[in-house]
This record gives sequence, C-alpha cells and structure tokens, in this order.
Amino acid sequence: MHPDWRAYLASQGARTDSGRVIDFGDPAGERKATRRDTVIADLSGYGLLRVSGPDAQAFLHGQLSSDVRGLSPNQAQHSSYNTAKGRMLASFLLWREGADYILQLAAELAEPIRRRLAMFILRAKVQVEDLSDVRVRLGVAGPEAGRLLASRFGSLPEADLGVVQAEEATLIRLGLQRFELVSPLEQAPILWGGLRTAARPVGFPCWEWLQIRAGIPMVTAATQEQLVPQMANLDALGGVSFRKGCYPGQEIVARTHYLGKLKRRLCLAHLDAEVAPVPGDALYGPDAEGQASGIVVNAAPAPGGGYDLLVVLQQGSAQAGEVRWKAPDGPRLELLPLPYPVPR
Repeated sequence: MHPDWRAYLASQGARTDSGRVIDFGDPAGERKATRRDTVIADLSGYGLLRVSGPDAQAFLHGQLSSDVRGLSPNQAQHSSYNTAKGRMLASFLLWREGADYILQLAAELAEPIRRRLAMFILRAKVQVEDLSDVRVRLGVAGPEAGRLLASRFGSLPEADLGVVQAEEATLIRLGLQRFELVSPLEQAPILWGGLRTAARPVGFPCWEWLQIRAGIPMVTAATQEQLVPQMANLDALGGVSFRKGCYPGQEIVARTHYLGKLKRRLCLAHLDAEVAPVPGDALYGPDAEGQASGIVVNAAPAPGGGYDLLVVLQQGSAQAGEVRWKAPDGPRLELLPLPYPVPR
C-alpha cells in the first residue's frame, strides 16, 4: 500500500496492518453491514501485475491455465499459474487494458510471481511490472452498489466479469451486487470520497467474506503447490481452458479432466470457533482414518459469528458431512451449498 494512500485511509478512520485495512473501528458492525447494506472496501490485500509488450498475449497464453487469446477488452476471467505438476502457484483475476494485461492476485504473492514470470520471458518482447502501489483497488457491494456506480460512471458492465473502462477507473462486475474499481493512485481519494457518501467503509476481511460466500478462492503462500485448478473449482469458474495448447502443468490438468475422477473439490463451510482458522489448516473426515482429508483455503469472520471458509475436501468426507477442523475430534464444520454448479 502506497504511504499516501495509507495516510488518506487513516484520515478516514481506517486501521491497517501488514498493508491491508483491518477495519474502520467497528469490525462487528462492519460485518453486519456487509451482509445487508451497501459497503465500500479498500482491496490492498490484492496485488496487481501488468504484463505488457508486443508478445504479452502469446506469453501469458503459454503460461496461464485460461484462454488468454480469447479474452476480450470488455471481459475479465479467472486463471491460474501452475507448476509442471499442475499445482497452483497463484490464482488470478485477469483483464485487459488496451494491449496490456492486468493480473490480480494475493498481495503476498505479487513480487514472487513477477520474478518467476520474468524468468521465462527469455527473448519475448514482454515486461512484467508490479503496479500494487500505484493503482488502488476498491470494492463496492450491496443493494445500492449498481445504482451508486451507474450514477457516477454512466454505464455498468451487464454480465458477471464484464469490464467497463472509464477515464478515472476500470470497473469490473463481480456479481449481481458486487463491483471492483481499479484507479490510478491520484484518483482514488476522489472516488472514495464520492462513493462513501452512500456506502459504509468496511475492512478487507469483510470483502474476503463476500468472496468466500461467492465461492471464489484465492491461493496464498500457505496453499501454494497444494491444489490443481479443478480442486479449487477453477474449471467451474471459467479459469481453465481444455482446448488451448501447452502451459505449465497442462498435461496433469488435462489428464485429471479427461481420464481421472477428481477426489477433492472446493466446498463452502461455516465453523463456530473462538480461534480463527487460517489457510493451510488441516481438515479431517471419517473416510481418511485419522489422516487429513482436506485443507482450509480461505477464511473470514462471518457476520453472525464464527467463520465462513472455502475448503478443499475429499469428496467422500464432503458427502459424509462429518468434517473436523485441525484434529479428528476437533470442531465440526457445517457444509453449505456453493452458489454455482460444480462439474462431477
């Protein structure tokens, strides 16, 4: 987070830690507002990379799991960057700015992934830059989010993951009542000041909760190289193309799709616990005989208490519905339906 932006948010009442806004002084009230009201959040918990140059499209098409060549200027897509064994190093939201490509990922992974991508540029005419400190990401969600943004920008993306480019910001529709704005640093205070008149500021954990309830996973340092894209439901979210050519891990990902039955899948769950679950925590089910049968991928405090989680589980454990946190006799998870269909 750029120091100027951090100072501005502090003047608005934000409390920050490790480069992200924790809350605006009332975390419990902010969580309740996120469930029912229109809210605005700083999204500095995400990092931004820009891939540019004449060969940017071909380079990314050969590195990521999604169909980069098929990405239009008015559409975003989910994607992943994998090891040769098909395990995810990062998950992305990807969109275009003219001929350039913007990759949004967990902030802690931005610089490591930038360096790794740069290693494979070789003779390609491509540059990979970290824009995390010079672009501000804002999330707006709730029943009045669409009206509020339409009054400012004139038009909204019509479909989920639709993109509208305006002078002051890029606007991305993430769902029926959820939007993201990406703007230059100097425009951000103007945007924030205008939007917060009708939207309550909330901390980044509130936005993470919205993402979790939408079933959108985010790979972090704790879950790197733990999951193939299908385990994280990226195939259900349009983040895997099975028609494109080679990319790192493509053979494993394709084999899992065409030949194998996937044993683990992403699930939505709720946990009543006093201690916060964290990504990478082990989960246990009755079909694994004392061995871990899954992991926590993302977690955030829930408005009604406890925590909501995205977890990857053995499908047998998920079907049994008897999943425990951190130990075979630990607190029990309540499994919840995802808001989208999942391939079997």
